Amino acid sequence: MNVEFFVISLLNGVSYGLLLFMLSSGLTLIFSMMGVLNFAHASFYMLGAYFAYTLSGIVGFWPALFIAPLLVFVLGAAFERYCLRRVHKFGHVPELLVTFGLSYLILEVVQLAWGRSTVPYGLPSALQGPLFTLYGTQFPKSRSFIMLVAVLMLVSVWLLLTRTRIGLVIQAALKHPEMVEALGHNVPRVFMLVFGGGAALAGLAGVVGGNTYVTEPAMAASVGSIIFVVVVVGGMGSLAGAFLASLIIGVVQTFAVAMDQSLATGLQAFGVAVTDQTFGYELLKLTISQVAPILPYLFLVLILIFRPKGLLGTRED
Repeated sequence: MNVEFFVISLLNGVSYGLLLFMLSSGLTLIFSMMGVLNFAHASFYMLGAYFAYTLSGIVGFWPALFIAPLLVFVLGAAFERYCLRRVHKFGHVPELLVTFGLSYLILEVVQLAWGRSTVPYGLPSALQGPLFTLYGTQFPKSRSFIMLVAVLMLVSVWLLLTRTRIGLVIQAALKHPEMVEALGHNVPRVFMLVFGGGAALAGLAGVVGGNTYVTEPAMAASVGSIIFVVVVVGGMGSLAGAFLASLIIGVVQTFAVAMDQSLATGLQAFGVAVTDQTFGYELLKLTISQVAPILPYLFLVLILIFRPKGLLGTRED
């Protein structure tokens, strides 16, 4: 493994991992504050990309970077106020079902409004081209921009939750809602703002990820399952755990995709003897890049077996 391959793959893995964190952080906040596992979270990511695509053609990309997440925030807060809150008293299953239904509703609306094919949501001129070149391999500005936005978002959310009065009210409303309400705070409004804020974080990920990767109706389904893997691996409700799990999964999957060696070769490199008579030898002839998509789910299974709380999970229920 040469230095060029290692550095570029590591940077690509970190950028992909930080995009996963931008997605999973909103879901983690919603779950940790409200106990709601939002199945429509990836759909808000898709809406952010499509809103940014439309707004970019009207006001440009940079205003869209701020306006699109605000629009997603409004939709998320309205959904919590008029739909989710009404079924909250009936338990977790109705909550899951209503968010599951919302994901299909958003998908159909997106297909009606923008069509079923990929839309030409391109990068602005300032983010086109390489940031630097290493041994002839270029690292694009767009991926570095994702890394920058994700880090700024992480710092902002951490400061909001730990260093402001709003953050203290949000955390208190989770553990002692009756006491917070007795002090004059509107707890349902706090939950509405938290849900809208989590949706807005997913929308922001869509704004910066939609033009770097691809904007199409299938984009929500392609990341929906991986988000839940990140949240469970990191620990349900743990923002730090989601950050760590995102980086691990992003880096591991990126390195795996870039490797053309077979599984048998990989095992032999660790001193495991593999012969034609070995059980499953045909399976071991698959390349590492071919099995890369299943690695996060394998990691999930191992975590659930050996550490069910997740890497940094603390929540008991």
